[in-house]
This record gives sequence, C-alpha cells and structure tokens, in this order.
Amino acid sequence: MQNFFLMADAAPAAGGGTWVLLVYVALIGAMMYFMIIKPQKKQKKQQQELMSSMAIGDSVLTTAGFYGIIIDMTDDTVIVEFGNNKNCRIPMQKQAIVQIEKPSED
Repeated sequence: MQNFFLMADAAPAAGGGTWVLLVYVALIGAMMYFMIIKPQKKQKKQQQELMSSMAIGDSVLTTAGFYGIIIDMTDDTVIVEFGNNKNCRIPMQKQAIVQIEKPSED
C-alpha cells in the first residue's frame, strides 16, 4: 500500500518536469530565431535592396576587394570596368557586389 502512494506522488512531478522542458525548448527556439534567423532575413533584405538600386555608372566594390564602375547590366550579371584602362572590363554576377556608391551630381 505504501508503494502505491509513492507512485501517485511521483506522477505529478513528472508532469511538471515536462512543462519545464517545453518552456526550455520554447526559449531556445526563440533565442535561435532572434539571434540567427532574424538577422539573416534582415541581411538578405538589405542585399536585395542593394541589387535593386544598382544602375549603370555606379561605382561598386566587389567581394574580391576591387573597385570599378558598372558599364552594362543584365538580369543576373553586370560588366564592371576596373581602373582607367578601357580594356579591363569583366562580367560578374550581381551577388559579387557588396557596396554601391552613386555618382555625385557635382
């Protein structure tokens, strides 16, 4: 008879532990969302805005660290002219551009 009462007391404690575990899982999920997923979405949105604001004549910085000027564009590629040499024109993907500087109107 004593064993029955001990088992009855243990059952609610296990249910309480389940709720604590669920709260921990929810907290870890929320932390992952705010520390990993949300910043990645923000960065992707900024990259898309950068790609949509790109125009011919803009000065750009590539992922390789080269500065150049966009001379032609298609849907997914750009042709960038590097330096003062008119023969140094390289086609590259738009994703290779990390920074855009609009020409000044001075």
